[in-house]
Amino acid sequence: MQNQLTKIKGTYAEYPKTFWTLVVVTFIDKLGGFLLFPFFALYITKKFDVGMTEVGILFALFAGSSFIGSFIGGALTDRIGRRSMIIFSLLTSAFSTLAMGFVDSLQAFYIIATISGIFTDTGGPAYNALVGDLLPESKRVQGFGVLRVALNLSAVIGPAIGGFLATRSYLALFIIDAIISTIVAVIVYFTLPETKPELQPGAQPESMLGSFRGYFRVFRDGAFLFFMLASVLAWMTYMNMNTTLGVFLRDVHSIPESGYGYIISLNAIIVVLFQFWTTRRLQKYPPMLVMALGTLLFAVGFVMYGLFSSFIWFMLAMVVITIGEMVAIPVANAEVINFAPEDMRGRYGAVYGISWMLPFAIGPYLAGLLMDNHDPNLLWYACGVCGMLATVGFLILHRIRTPEQSQIPATEQPA
Repeated sequence: MQNQLTKIKGTYAEYPKTFWTLVVVTFIDKLGGFLLFPFFALYITKKFDVGMTEVGILFALFAGSSFIGSFIGGALTDRIGRRSMIIFSLLTSAFSTLAMGFVDSLQAFYIIATISGIFTDTGGPAYNALVGDLLPESKRVQGFGVLRVALNLSAVIGPAIGGFLATRSYLALFIIDAIISTIVAVIVYFTLPETKPELQPGAQPESMLGSFRGYFRVFRDGAFLFFMLASVLAWMTYMNMNTTLGVFLRDVHSIPESGYGYIISLNAIIVVLFQFWTTRRLQKYPPMLVMALGTLLFAVGFVMYGLFSSFIWFMLAMVVITIGEMVAIPVANAEVINFAPEDMRGRYGAVYGISWMLPFAIGPYLAGLLMDNHDPNLLWYACGVCGMLATVGFLILHRIRTPEQSQIPATEQPA
């Protein structure tokens, strides 16, 4: 026991206190989100007496608005600062979430949900940039691993509390999420410093137009765009875990919602218990090889859902997928920062958000076409193909990428 406490203290001492503050802030903020988000579909279908088509429209609106918010937030993160954008995002999303709980029209709900998606995601690039500012390159992968533990811990606790509250009042979920966001904004204001890099002596600050024009620099970074393409294929595979897998298990194998819940809970528990251990041991290996390994595990894990038909195999497939997730996702987040010049971290993070937005915007629709019109098992074989293509992409990047190719000197920044 004493040995374990010593290890924990040693791990804590490896990171600055401001990073641990960010971990606590992330946990509290995501806890509020997980109180509400898993119950959106249930709330909308019950409140407005509509079907899953309307729910699909809502999630498409969220995906589109999140990209707009991330695009705006990325530029403003590099211009105004990380802390300011996080606070803005928290407070505006709190008000819009509260408004969603009180509207009685589905059309009005769509409008407010779109606005909420924009506001919520203006802070996304700021969180990632803050990690890059606080941690040296050698610690970023592990740092993102720690943050994923906090996120998954909130994913374990939040839905359980949310389910208890939802049986009594859905409105309470919206109110509590808004309160939590406001509390987190106050914590950020008083505890997190602004980490935006100082201007070099004699350098002129970017104009607002120049901040947005900086996105052209991101889209000229060929290695980064190739990394994004491989990431799109990887996340196109991964997104099925939270979108189509539950429907497939219910409709094809008669696994009830509770069985799917056990599978997803297994995923979160494994991440909480083993994420930091995994990232720590993979730190010494080349990042693109680690990404290739992670996406290969995605391919294998999802193909297993097409090959087997028993619950124990479904649980084992989720273990394989979860290992791939723990291997790939922290490295991907760290590599986005490593690709970016110091003064462009917000904008690189915003553009990288496309690699998540596209799979969640079009992936469920394409998966639905396969499941509704062909053998549903074909979906998982298609996932295997996507995962293998992503693996090849990361292997190619490992061969061609050098530090010089992935960085653009900050001195080239346009006015």
